[in-house]
Amino acid sequence: MDNVKKRPILAGFLAILGIFFGYLLLWPVPFDPVAGPPRAANPAGTGIFAKNNALAAAKMVEIGHGPEGTAFDAQGRLYTGLTDGRILRVNVASGAIEELANTGGRPLGLNFDANGDLIIADAVKGLIAMSPDGIIRTLATDFDGVRMVFVDDLAIDKDGIIYFSDASQRHAFGNDDIIEIFERRPSGRLISYNPANGEMKLLLDDLYFANGVALSKAQDFVLVNETFEHRIMRYWLKGPKAGTADVFAENLPGYIDNITEAPDGGFWLAVVAPRVDELDNLVDKPFMRKVLWRVFRLTGDSPVQMHSYAVKFDSDGNVQASLEDDSGHIFMMTSVLQHKGQLFLGSLINNAIGIIDAP
Repeated sequence: MDNVKKRPILAGFLAILGIFFGYLLLWPVPFDPVAGPPRAANPAGTGIFAKNNALAAAKMVEIGHGPEGTAFDAQGRLYTGLTDGRILRVNVASGAIEELANTGGRPLGLNFDANGDLIIADAVKGLIAMSPDGIIRTLATDFDGVRMVFVDDLAIDKDGIIYFSDASQRHAFGNDDIIEIFERRPSGRLISYNPANGEMKLLLDDLYFANGVALSKAQDFVLVNETFEHRIMRYWLKGPKAGTADVFAENLPGYIDNITEAPDGGFWLAVVAPRVDELDNLVDKPFMRKVLWRVFRLTGDSPVQMHSYAVKFDSDGNVQASLEDDSGHIFMMTSVLQHKGQLFLGSLINNAIGIIDAP
């Protein structure tokens, strides 16, 4: 009799177990993953990446939500763009904030051209410009007749040519672009734009989420970050290698975001979050990446951790310094800009810009 009573309980348990494993193994996912080569060992915590919390000493200047990129004008005034599209000018000394314009999109990378216009990589609106009086004009929204869906960062050379990244052709900003970590189908691009005639050229394609862009001091090469490949690519603009690309730095300890030129000819790299062992171990296992995606969706967890790095490179791609913070003081850090001996730290979701002395 007792066995008869236990049978419905056991059947119910087995049914729940079947649903659970059916979800993990069979539930549809919004991507079609492909295999990649196994990852090299993560350098985090070793050598120059030895653990430190140096960025926890940064002063935080409240700005508003999501000051991702920063730039200084010729008068030394700080500019940034927020999640709600606003472009702000900030008096760092007094904390005074002026709202200059609103792009109507999501401004990310910023840089000033020789005319004093603020050139903006807007994830929604494309490549745009803001004049000193706050007037917004569109430079480019399409490439080869197709709308760009995730313009991300930019650099401008002495001739006014704008080099910018189109992060993905598959997933627009705000449309769960983290899918690209699990999918591994590269569609990011590095593009140049000539404001004199509107000419656009494709320099690099098939990048794993094209992100930060920076020019060398001699302007003989341009760098572009591959966020989900933990790698910086170098495209040669001049010299015997002109028109070709190679790896500037690879096997970095996290998901890399913007990169900016340093005064000494090197570069500062923002690492928005550390690599995740589970994903590193599944690069060559697309089916298991589907399972992990379902686990994250079921538990509400995310592969993105609140732990950021500022990494300094010399002009040859050698790491010179690594500053980090996992205390929650600095998090989701997307840009590191050196100005007059200080580092200005932007963030995708923080409400402040961090300021700390450059090492």
